[in-house]
Amino acid sequence: MEAMMQGRFTLGKQSSLKPPERDDESVVVDEQEIPEAIDDTIRLMYLANEGDLEGIEELLNSGTNVNFKDIDGRTALHIAACQWRTDVVELLLRRGAEVDRKDRWGSTPLADAIYYKNHDVIKLLEKHGAKPLMAPMHVHNAREVPEYEIDPKELDFTNSVEITKGTFRIALWRGTQVAVKTLGDDVITDEDKVTAFRDELALLQKIRHPNVVQFLGAVTQSSPMMIVTEYLPKGDFRAYLKRKGALKPMTAIKFALDIARGMNYLHEHKPEAIIHRDLEPSNILRDDSGHLKVADFGVSKLLQVANTVKEDRPLTCQDTSCRYVAPEVFRNEEYDTKVDVFSFALILQEMIEGRPPFSEKYEDEVPKSYVAKERPPFRAPAKHYPHGLKELIEECWSEKPSQRPTFKTIIGRLDEINNRLSHKRRWKVRPLKCFQNLEAIWKKDPYNPSSRSCESRNG
Repeated sequence: MEAMMQGRFTLGKQSSLKPPERDDESVVVDEQEIPEAIDDTIRLMYLANEGDLEGIEELLNSGTNVNFKDIDGRTALHIAACQWRTDVVELLLRRGAEVDRKDRWGSTPLADAIYYKNHDVIKLLEKHGAKPLMAPMHVHNAREVPEYEIDPKELDFTNSVEITKGTFRIALWRGTQVAVKTLGDDVITDEDKVTAFRDELALLQKIRHPNVVQFLGAVTQSSPMMIVTEYLPKGDFRAYLKRKGALKPMTAIKFALDIARGMNYLHEHKPEAIIHRDLEPSNILRDDSGHLKVADFGVSKLLQVANTVKEDRPLTCQDTSCRYVAPEVFRNEEYDTKVDVFSFALILQEMIEGRPPFSEKYEDEVPKSYVAKERPPFRAPAKHYPHGLKELIEECWSEKPSQRPTFKTIIGRLDEINNRLSHKRRWKVRPLKCFQNLEAIWKKDPYNPSSRSCESRNG
């Protein structure tokens, strides 16, 4: 019978496949209490974490199971592989530790060692027969490995931090910071989704646009599968809006054009349009020049390519941010590219208003408002909405998708508004400069009586 207990070892580095913890899930063991307060099985985990060879030998000699696993399915070998304990790994393997044991998230000691860049441990585990986790897209012929494939050993997650709602992590790849998204079990275990994901990756490597985050590659030949994109250190647009509040109309129009151009590129892609469906400020990133780039499209939900598509199940607020999703999605109806236009309208209004849509409502209440044909109120003074902007927003969040404009049309409308604003701004500045120049000429004019009187006084 397999040894297991209802405890959880949380000291030190955790499983490479473990999802981000919620606050209520964290169970930290007091380091000072461990040697006295726990039984031999968890003590084995602790000693593996600490690298105490003598203590481990003593426990194993007393009959402690070397393959004991905690409630998360992690063994002492997992712990040692994470913690750079090469000598402990060697001891555990010599005493019969299973080299390819998987934890509850599917990670093996080798996968953990690869994740934490423990090269000596990697070599040792491979010497004892450890095999990399095979992904459902794994190919046996090296010539069939896709061009975009990235070796996970090249990704360094040391000191990694989470970005973009916890879905991406920063890593180093060939000396460059990149953003890495680990795909969930729903993709790995569903054959149809794996096929769709394979098609999506072939498409992503062809996408090039200044307002779309650049795809760099993917890990598909081993688990966990990952998406690797460029990393933009200025962060997401949600944080920017929260910090800045309501934007000036000129700034809002500039940002709106960035978003619209990126989305138009995705929607106009041939032969198949790419629907984002999760367009919201957290999925829009700022580059070093201050421009915006659309991010995280077609990854979490896979590629949407038909004229209309439908969710496999009704969407919930746990799946996405409810404040920016079109009503037809929440009604679980078929939808098309116009869902992104609806989301765009809400983002554009938020830029002017300085608050998220229906900010006074709980998030799970917002979809009901959209379905009831309610829209966020316009509270900002009319002067903050240049001529034609409010009308454009109202068209974009129209109840009927067919009445919402395309992004190509939106770009044209925004350009017109931007040109009018620029023209007004030039006329506000030019007269002042003109009068300043006239004043200088007046003072230098020899026929100007005041100029001559000044010269005579100075003489």
